[in-house]
Amino acid sequence: MNTSTTDINTKKLKKNAFRVTKERGMTASRVRVPGGLLKAEYLGLIQEIADKYGNGTVHLTTRQGFEIPGIDMEDISEVNIMLQPIIEGLEINQEVPGKGYTAAGTRNVSACIGNKVCPFGNYNTTNFAKKIEKAIFPNDLHFKIALTGCPNDCIKARMHDFGIIGMTEPQFDSSRCVSCGACIKACSKKSTGALHGENYRPVRDHSKCIGCGQCVISCPTGAWSRSKEKYYRLAIMGRTGKKNPRLAEDFIIWVDEESIIQIILNTYKYVKEYIAKDAPEGKEHIGYIVDRTGFMEFKKWALEGVQLSDKAILKENIYWSGVKY
Repeated sequence: MNTSTTDINTKKLKKNAFRVTKERGMTASRVRVPGGLLKAEYLGLIQEIADKYGNGTVHLTTRQGFEIPGIDMEDISEVNIMLQPIIEGLEINQEVPGKGYTAAGTRNVSACIGNKVCPFGNYNTTNFAKKIEKAIFPNDLHFKIALTGCPNDCIKARMHDFGIIGMTEPQFDSSRCVSCGACIKACSKKSTGALHGENYRPVRDHSKCIGCGQCVISCPTGAWSRSKEKYYRLAIMGRTGKKNPRLAEDFIIWVDEESIIQIILNTYKYVKEYIAKDAPEGKEHIGYIVDRTGFMEFKKWALEGVQLSDKAILKENIYWSGVKY
């Protein structure tokens, strides 16, 4: 039996990660997958839910989750029970076991496949994504965060509120160098031209280096290697949407993991303070709040208690443009 939408608390429905659909009395379950990685066994559970309670189909979302459409609203409780092994297996924070997700405002933290598979990846994107997820979820505020392993940016990190781009500080072992020039050529053709030759040896210009690791991949003798320390480029306030879609701009370069997490947590406090009181459904893109308060006010809140390393490069000011409708 299809329940009338007038009998349903749609705010509560969406908070529980179920969608209001075009078909009266029907909903869709949205399954979070932090970092985009899950055990194959959970795919069987998703199929079982889709076959038993949905319409037998599953949609792969742009944020690396699953959406199971065609669920009768009267079956939400049963679906939440079936979702429990997935929620527990992915170690997602939950207020009441068996009741599904307790918030949907903060979107799934998405990530490229990272250095588990990709030779360009500078770090384990999934692990960092899960670490962020643990720190911020559940939360009803509208945040979008994406992680990419290198400046190739396969996850489109610059289209998010927080885009985290992996960097490495290349380490050079002159004893392994045969002066072939492969790294210099690769950096010139595929990256920023941060390498040049002096006395038959490559020299790196740190001011030009974006930490992509192209030299590491291109060197045939292993003279270049990735640094043990993990660094990131934190780009902020990218967005899509109807008013002013734009790409995120660099906020801090050569920044560490803990500082990034603290900045994100501080931003939640900032948004709670400045979100428009009449924001539709209590949601407002962070970038529009920054536009309203000014970047300097955001910066003050974001950096509260953050101890950046000497290597980190903090932008004094940021100016966004993008398309304005």
